[in-house]
Amino acid sequence: MTDEPYRTVESRGRAEFEVTGSEFIGHVAPAPDVEAAEAFVADVRERYDDATHNVPAYRVRADPLREWASDDGEPTGSAGKPALNVLQQEDVENVVAVVTRYYGGTNLGVGGLARAYSRAVKDGLDAAGIIEERPHERFAVVVDYDDSGTVRGIVESAGVEFDADYEERVTIAVRAPIEDADDLRDRIRSATSGRAEFDDER
Repeated sequence: MTDEPYRTVESRGRAEFEVTGSEFIGHVAPAPDVEAAEAFVADVRERYDDATHNVPAYRVRADPLREWASDDGEPTGSAGKPALNVLQQEDVENVVAVVTRYYGGTNLGVGGLARAYSRAVKDGLDAAGIIEERPHERFAVVVDYDDSGTVRGIVESAGVEFDADYEERVTIAVRAPIEDADDLRDRIRSATSGRAEFDDER
């Protein structure tokens, strides 16, 4: 997995429309890993368990990139592949989509289905908002109270996300862009004369 910026979605998105009586609902969400993608698919299937089909597709950054889709009972190649194709064409990663269909009594044919499933994912992406994201890593800094103000100041000045937990010692959990993380750790080590302890979890 590279440290290069990548395209993903900012938040969850939803879009719905009708085609010849069939109702289509596109659900799109960010998914940092395969587990999150599959959990979202399961959640949509549970919430729309009365639907005729719930067609999933996702692309998740891993080594190698994980791509998956299913026709969920629609004719082969008419649903899952077109849904995944939109994610590929938009070049988005860490994104999951599920298209819910309520059958309206008229067969749309493979071409009609492919267009409808593609549109549902595209409209869902538009609703979710595509952004550029830099890969992040997480690490925790453990220090005594005497050093906690110093470390907190460095982390705040870096403008990264963090949470501080004050117990016997202070643990500051940091989420920083990968290309900035080593420099940030070096600054913390230097400011605490090496007293800070690090617990890395990418």
